[in-house]
Amino acid sequence: MSNKLDSKIPSGAIGEKWTKHKFDMKLVNPANKRKLSVIVIGTGLAGASAASSLGELGYKVKAFCVHESPRRAHSVAAQGGINAAKNYQNDGDSVYRLFYDTVKGGDFRAREANVHRLAEVSVNIIDQAVASGVPLAREYGGLLSNRSFGGSQVSRTFYARGQTGQQLLLGAYSSMMRQVDLGTVELYTRREMLDLVVIDGKARGVIIRNLLTGEIESHEADAVVVASGGYSNVFYLSTNAMACAVTAAWKAHKKGAFFANPCYTQIHPTCIPVHGENQSKLTLMSESLRNDGRIWAPLKKGDARPANEIPDAERDYFLERVYPSFGNLAPRDVASRQAKYRVDEGHGALGEKAVFLDFRDSIKRLGEDKVAERYGNLFQMYDKITGENPYKQPMRIFPAPHYTMGGLWVDYNLESTIPGLFVAGEANFSDHGANRLGASALMQGLADGYFVLPYTIGNYFANTKLGKVETTNDAFKHAANEVQSDLNKFLSVKGSRTVESFHKELGHIMWEKCGMARDKAGLTEAISKIQNLRKEFHTNVNVPGEGKGINNELEKAGRVADFIELGELMCRDALTREESCGGHFRSEYQVDGEAKRDDDKFCHAAAWEWNGSADKVQTRHQEELTFENVHLATRSYK
Repeated sequence: MSNKLDSKIPSGAIGEKWTKHKFDMKLVNPANKRKLSVIVIGTGLAGASAASSLGELGYKVKAFCVHESPRRAHSVAAQGGINAAKNYQNDGDSVYRLFYDTVKGGDFRAREANVHRLAEVSVNIIDQAVASGVPLAREYGGLLSNRSFGGSQVSRTFYARGQTGQQLLLGAYSSMMRQVDLGTVELYTRREMLDLVVIDGKARGVIIRNLLTGEIESHEADAVVVASGGYSNVFYLSTNAMACAVTAAWKAHKKGAFFANPCYTQIHPTCIPVHGENQSKLTLMSESLRNDGRIWAPLKKGDARPANEIPDAERDYFLERVYPSFGNLAPRDVASRQAKYRVDEGHGALGEKAVFLDFRDSIKRLGEDKVAERYGNLFQMYDKITGENPYKQPMRIFPAPHYTMGGLWVDYNLESTIPGLFVAGEANFSDHGANRLGASALMQGLADGYFVLPYTIGNYFANTKLGKVETTNDAFKHAANEVQSDLNKFLSVKGSRTVESFHKELGHIMWEKCGMARDKAGLTEAISKIQNLRKEFHTNVNVPGEGKGINNELEKAGRVADFIELGELMCRDALTREESCGGHFRSEYQVDGEAKRDDDKFCHAAAWEWNGSADKVQTRHQEELTFENVHLATRSYK
């Protein structure tokens, strides 16, 4: 391990580490909590749950939301469910099995101790959600219902129809707004973090832009939590909302927080395919559909007939054929690659870049009413977008960029390489390795916010001497001036290209060279192209309007500038990692189309250190990963 990385994993047996660690951590008494302040960036599941929990404990919390309401956080888009090892189905599930499935699903590139803690805490999350009023689905007798998800052979996914993320977010939002009403949490909407303020080596505040007035604000605190989500919009077309960005995490990275495993991006197998050059985002169809839907492609190359005209004998149910043990519930990275193979070989649905997701057999078995009860809102969404009725004809789907497993490096306490800067949810790298299993993002976000940070931030405060800091400090003035200078530069270029055109070009490079498959030549070419794109962006971008008031193009310019720098790092990380694992698929390293890991050279997390300029290559550090409980093995779902 790099001498700059200390994962702070507790000693002891894997099932006892978190319990022992909670007892060993120092506490802050209630009176002292009221003297301490925490800034939370982002109010999705991780941010809202962290803000509500910390406020409930008595800390003074400032929560910042880029939207006009926390209810618009992208967490609402998680449809299918949330995992928890409750074993309500009595089908063999346990905390250890959830731990095992998650380590295996991440292709042995996650930290064991963090994953086991996640599995332990999962059982509490469901109780917390129910207590918050989340309307999780129930069986006829009143018990909470479960369904299956990819990468698992048990039913452990709790859900609220196809609206699980939205309902869980409303629960966390309600808990946070209770604290707002009580005065322990201050909520700031339409604010974007544009810099982190570090004083005496510790995170002590942030620089914020008010997106309504254009005003640059300074906010001090005793600790900062970044819970700003993932970076899939680096691909331009992704399942993420348009406002999703890497900016908060990237600004922290440039102040000293290492960025880990940026090349680990997940391609989701069940998205509505791309249609036209003017499309701005992609729509996810929940993985839960693979419970009852069957995925297939025409056996004949170039077969452009409608699905209902293709007889069963001329259909290739390829996931069931290739992975008979898991079938349509193979993990996302595996299922996505198989769909790509079929299309690349000329077996696309209707001759297009798509495969079929068919509910014919389930409707015959269960009846249309039962299928509608489980997935009705998803079917309605598909119908509205495509104009096709999925009850009468199969959906057409194709893989698309979705979740990002990389993020800011954190230790076991969720603390970054900057003391006092904690990172939660998708913004950190910690739990999913090279591939996230479905229904685990909601689990991780809520685990971090409700059950981990309240302990570890308290331990930081109890062990750290913190002097009083005011926003009049020179560090705040310097950071605010730097932010304003960068914004003025965007406005002053007056070039000939729109911000959107640069983002599209970056997305095309990333998807073609660093998407579902990567190779040395393509990644090398991508790095060169992105470097040229960055230079042109800063000399030829046209950002209309001014810095005061609402200026959406100015917002986007800052985010795209960060995506361009991130894109280069992603390609460099992918180029350095000469193996295939999970969502990182180097075409030179495969066996019969499956990922070929190199555990001797790459059984580690890669954490990159900013060297002061985008023109300088970042320094790569390694955290060695050890597997004492789930032994390294070739991942197989056959």
